[in-house]
Amino acid sequence: MSESSFAERRPNPESSTVITTTSAELKRLNRALRARNSKLSDLLQASRDKLAELQNQIEALGQPPSTYGVYLERSSDGTSAEIFTNGRHMRVPVSPAISRADLVPGVEVRLGANLQILEVADFINTGLMGTVVEPLDAKRLIIADSTGEQRILKLAGSLTAPGAIEAKAGDTVLFDPRTAYAFEIIPKSDLSRLSLEDVPNVSYEDIGGLDSQIEQIRDAVELPFMHPDLYRTYDLLPPKGVLLYGPPGCGKTLIAKAVANSLAERAQDAGKSRSAYFLNIKGPELLNKYVGETERQIRLIFERARELADEGNPVIVFFDEMESIFRTRGSGKSSDMETTVVPQLLTELDGVEQMSNVIVIGATNREELIDPAILRPGRLDVKIRIDRPTREQARDIFKRYITEPIPMAVSRDELIDAGVEALFSPDPYVALSYSDGTENILHYSDFVSGAMIANIVSRAKKQAIKEYLQDSATNAQRKNPPGITVAHLVEAVRLERRESEDLPDTSNPDAWSRLSGKKGKRVIDIQVLDYAA
Repeated sequence: MSESSFAERRPNPESSTVITTTSAELKRLNRALRARNSKLSDLLQASRDKLAELQNQIEALGQPPSTYGVYLERSSDGTSAEIFTNGRHMRVPVSPAISRADLVPGVEVRLGANLQILEVADFINTGLMGTVVEPLDAKRLIIADSTGEQRILKLAGSLTAPGAIEAKAGDTVLFDPRTAYAFEIIPKSDLSRLSLEDVPNVSYEDIGGLDSQIEQIRDAVELPFMHPDLYRTYDLLPPKGVLLYGPPGCGKTLIAKAVANSLAERAQDAGKSRSAYFLNIKGPELLNKYVGETERQIRLIFERARELADEGNPVIVFFDEMESIFRTRGSGKSSDMETTVVPQLLTELDGVEQMSNVIVIGATNREELIDPAILRPGRLDVKIRIDRPTREQARDIFKRYITEPIPMAVSRDELIDAGVEALFSPDPYVALSYSDGTENILHYSDFVSGAMIANIVSRAKKQAIKEYLQDSATNAQRKNPPGITVAHLVEAVRLERRESEDLPDTSNPDAWSRLSGKKGKRVIDIQVLDYAA
């Protein structure tokens, strides 16, 4: 074999390299084309989906609008339903795709072109509000709208479902007058705004200087609640009501709160599964410019009291400032509201005889303004006067506010003695001239009250704190403040008197006839005496 033919048969390294490089490029190009093809395919599919969506939207725009109605009940044949739509009561078919379990009375439904039910929506959440007067049965109730007109409504499925809140008298409900359905209990109740059902955290130990009055009201209120069998044995009816009257700030409201607290504790100590309720009625909020609205509020209060009492719970209905709404009939200057409000209360008081465990307590500092029919025996049977405290009673009140844990510069008894002495020291306040020519000088001590003593002690405490903070250099090394001194209490009494020197109303002599304690004499002139600094 020749040398030239051998050279032709040898593999050419350069040629082999070129072929290998071309194959790799073709593979890379193939992969890139496949990736691009995949992207084009995805883009094409997205375009098709978008076109289909646009086509559906175009078709939807060409469809007639849907209407809505309220589902009332299933028809007798089971394949159709009773609805209310566009002011008409209609029977319409139900789409087979609708679950019958979703169709509950009062729910809103979407209707098709042929008025068939296509979709179940939600319950109506807007509309008018009314006050529940009385539940009729498990599916109906009586309500009163804003004009006082009464209606009978059905309960929607949202109010009859298991676990739903039960509508009670006084609750506010959302309703649709066209469908006559109540859909929701609104967390706004006339009764909850006007009363407080919680038992106050006030005990008899918090009240000083009123031991005899506390004993009277405990005998009148607690004995019938705690020993009903004895009352039945002696054929004795418990009192329907108690009136607490006397000067302001002397503890009338505190006594009423302590009674409710004591009843609750006694019921728990006796092992009874019940609790006491204290309906603290905000008297002025009962007043309403609409005719009959105030009377309706009073009726709701006593209906709520009956509900609680029927469960065996002692209930106290407390009217503070009772003269503001139950004035003597015919005494109104701008309206005759009391001519209908007072009879409504009298009717409720007479109705209390048919139910047990309910007592009415009224508090006032103007007992002469209350209608006499309310005060007669058989309605407010027990009348307890809360007088201004004497020296010994004032000492007892001071003990309630000057307690051992409070920092004191001297002994507690010394502080109390100094406070009582300063409070009852002679200091002329006003001079009253009577129609018979006599005169009477009232001192500041003639107007002492429990509220005044509490305010005096508070002033002394603040003065002690202020002096401690001001004298920071002296007290820097002290761990505890020096405490209340006798000078603090005396200064507090002086400041309390100075703030009261401009308060007497010299234009109303009749009011001072009552304050002076001599109601048989008419005051014709009032003179404020100079304050002795």
